[in-house]
Amino acid sequence: MNNLGEAAARNLAAVREKKPLIHNITNFVVMNTTANALLAMGASPVMAHAPNEVEEMVSFAGALVLNIGTLTDPWVASMLKAGAKATALNKPVILDPVGSGATALRTDAARTIIAQTRISVIRGNASEVLSLQRDDTKTKGVDSIHTVDDAAGAATALSSQLDTTLAITGPVDLVTDGKRIIRVANGHPLMGYVTGTGCTATVAIGAFLAVDPDPVSAAATALAYFGLAGEIAGKVADAPGSFWVQLLDALYTITPQQLEADSKIESG
Repeated sequence: MNNLGEAAARNLAAVREKKPLIHNITNFVVMNTTANALLAMGASPVMAHAPNEVEEMVSFAGALVLNIGTLTDPWVASMLKAGAKATALNKPVILDPVGSGATALRTDAARTIIAQTRISVIRGNASEVLSLQRDDTKTKGVDSIHTVDDAAGAATALSSQLDTTLAITGPVDLVTDGKRIIRVANGHPLMGYVTGTGCTATVAIGAFLAVDPDPVSAAATALAYFGLAGEIAGKVADAPGSFWVQLLDALYTITPQQLEADSKIESG
């Protein structure tokens, strides 16, 4: 793996040049938040979950984002339908298993989607990721009760088992495909005080996946970009409301050169 700072700059420039359509089947809480974030990044968002249009919509998309945050059985069916079509068309799919481990519905849905869809990246907190493998892992609602380090060893094994890339977010993010391990240290503490920041990290990965065929590179560079936006926002905002506005502005104003210079991405 070569300089991931350079890869981050290339990916951001490519997103802004190509403006990929990112198809989201996501939760009610973050639809507006993540749509605005994707627009600020330079991508084109669409929120479509009706079962009679998801196959058609995903055929136009550069990537599919599946987020189980406000789950119902019909939405699971739509996710499986869209995921199967994306798999058939060789489109990248990213899964955000929000709250997996908290209830049987969420855990079973996440595991079913993984079993029936070729997932490029799974992005979650440590507890959510651990729940995909261990029946005894519980989450505190959608919040993690485990650290990234708690999940690191299991993540490499699980990534190999599922043949996918895992992106575990926390104070220092971890990205692994079972062979490579990347850590990303960009970010700001206030990111944990605004709902939807994890979901926004997921859609950022989705946008980068649409222009970077390497899931490890796409995930790590997208997390560096989103984390850097948080750092920039934290320099001028000291409370959650103003912080989110500044973060959205930073997603729009960060240049590829700035991202390359300020990315904190390390192997190992």
